[in-house]
Amino acid sequence: MRPLVLLAFCSFSMLAQLAPPNSAGVSIGHVHLMVSDPEAQKKLWVGVFGAEVTNAGSLELLRLPGIFVVVQKSRNPPSGGSDGSTVNHFGFLVKSYAETKAKLASANVPFTDNAGKKQVMAEFPEKVRVEFTEGENLQTPIVFHHMHLVSTDPEKLRDWYVKTFSGKAGKREQWLSAEFPGGELDFRKADAPQAPTKGRSLDHIGFEIAGLETFSKKLADAGMPFDFPYRVLPQLGGLQIAFILDPEGTRIELTDGFMAKSH
Repeated sequence: MRPLVLLAFCSFSMLAQLAPPNSAGVSIGHVHLMVSDPEAQKKLWVGVFGAEVTNAGSLELLRLPGIFVVVQKSRNPPSGGSDGSTVNHFGFLVKSYAETKAKLASANVPFTDNAGKKQVMAEFPEKVRVEFTEGENLQTPIVFHHMHLVSTDPEKLRDWYVKTFSGKAGKREQWLSAEFPGGELDFRKADAPQAPTKGRSLDHIGFEIAGLETFSKKLADAGMPFDFPYRVLPQLGGLQIAFILDPEGTRIELTDGFMAKSH
């Protein structure tokens, strides 16, 4: 994320959780963990990193600047962690690299340390990988930054996200990126196809879509296959959802209603 974008993002994140949408109604929404022990995840996100607990009907949301982390109990043990899947990890900027290391160590969370970049890669329970990097001029203790996807053809996959969600093509260091309000997706080349996310501890990623019903119809008219068609869920407070898959098998939830929970 470019410095000027970061400064602008920090200014809105102190007032709201999710970024205002782009011209297509799209902003970064959430990551969804399906794990055997949700309380172990919640203990870290809430107790260590200060996530606030809120709800969409019966669905519990963990609110962090720029994103929601949703943690639910899986019916079966996850088939694997995030490493080895099409979404290798997701990442945050933090105000203090040293303080973040201390928090992780105190919570007995293993991590690898990249002191040169003031960055750590933590392995949360059930092999959910989370990156923390010290952010220049960051005004909040923590803010969402990126999701890191892996593909045998990263340029083609990046272009799919840019086209589907009206993102902005870019590059961060050596990685191609697709930039959206609230963060970016980065793309790394793999020698072999990675596992689809469904059924793993990081089951899917999410975009918040203002006007999801219309957006979903446009996708359907363009021939987009749906993993789960557009629905309104009264049990989740009227949350609107749909699921699609990217070309590599990443499960993507589209929501309309999380924005109302972000203030």
